[in-house]
Amino acid sequence: MIELYHCRDARSFRPLWALEELGLDYRLHLLPFPPRVRQADYLAVNPLGTIPLLIDGSTRMTESAAILEYLAVRYGPTPLAVDPTDDAYGAWLNWIHFGEASLTFPQTLILRYSRFEPEARRSQQVADDYTQWFLSRLRAIDRVLSDNDYMCANRFTMADISVGYALLLARLLKLQDNFSPHVADYWERLSARPEFLSANGKQRANA
Repeated sequence: MIELYHCRDARSFRPLWALEELGLDYRLHLLPFPPRVRQADYLAVNPLGTIPLLIDGSTRMTESAAILEYLAVRYGPTPLAVDPTDDAYGAWLNWIHFGEASLTFPQTLILRYSRFEPEARRSQQVADDYTQWFLSRLRAIDRVLSDNDYMCANRFTMADISVGYALLLARLLKLQDNFSPHVADYWERLSARPEFLSANGKQRANA
């Protein structure tokens, strides 16, 4: 059985949501954040102390965007994937990684320098600068959504899970007032999906 190590509302929500969309059996291990500090025995399982950690037989993965690709290919065929022969394949890959590298990364720095660092090391300037970074990259999402309901291939795919998690994190950071109408409507579509609601319910029920 697939095992997923997860912290509530962290990047590991991406594979949790994907597992629900795929209807796969899995075992969820919910950890306190950050697990490397608050659950020392986790380091014996994952020496990096990071989440997610997905274990599938001999496969061990720690990168949330890569896990989305792995699950789509390993457990396909599925409409969550885009075939390499499809013209939308490049966009699919791009938006999966854009969701992490261009949208989630700056938000982790906002979190770090506004909440997680000791008071003396916090920096409102850093938090503000990376808020502007995030908002500037969000405009790329708005351009796509002005003519489309989803990021690529005219359907919900793993790319939407990757980008959707970045929007979930933005809401936790109270940045949703900066969403354009297209992005706000997109978030409403994603967060109303039964599989999103199931994943969200499971992480809260086990907290």
